[in-house]
Amino acid sequence: MSRFLEEKKKIVSEVKDKLEKSNSVVLVDYKGINVADVTELRRRFREAGVDYKVYKNTLFKRAAEDLGIKDLSEFLEGATSFAFGYDDAIAPARTINKFLKDYPKVTIKIKAGIIEKGFMDAESVKTLGDLPTREVLLSMLVGGLQGTVRNLAYMLNAIKENKEAEAQ
Repeated sequence: MSRFLEEKKKIVSEVKDKLEKSNSVVLVDYKGINVADVTELRRRFREAGVDYKVYKNTLFKRAAEDLGIKDLSEFLEGATSFAFGYDDAIAPARTINKFLKDYPKVTIKIKAGIIEKGFMDAESVKTLGDLPTREVLLSMLVGGLQGTVRNLAYMLNAIKENKEAEAQ
């Protein structure tokens, strides 16, 4: 076998491994980004625990099809990079959204995504990326529950005071 074929098989195997381990993958059209901006984007991805790589579209497509992911063909055209999220499925989308807000002149675009093995179009990925972090959502839930419990305690106390007033 030729050296080039072996190299391609190795890359396909690497992509398959990343696809199997990741909770999410965001496909990004990275045209129009300069070196300084892509360096900053990579730094932000590293901080968020996201693996950001550029693969040939044909090799990514082959790896995805080997794993039964078939909805990506139309998005694997042109300059495509891939952001793999492992622990937090929303981290790649959230990081890209924040980056685009901080750098409005950068023209990268989200093409599509795979979240928990399901396909998502670009708008859905952007919307998902705008969600608050898990910690913020949990604190909102706790705050809501705390308010409900407090209201229940006030109501029970009022009932008790009414019964005591009637008893006298």
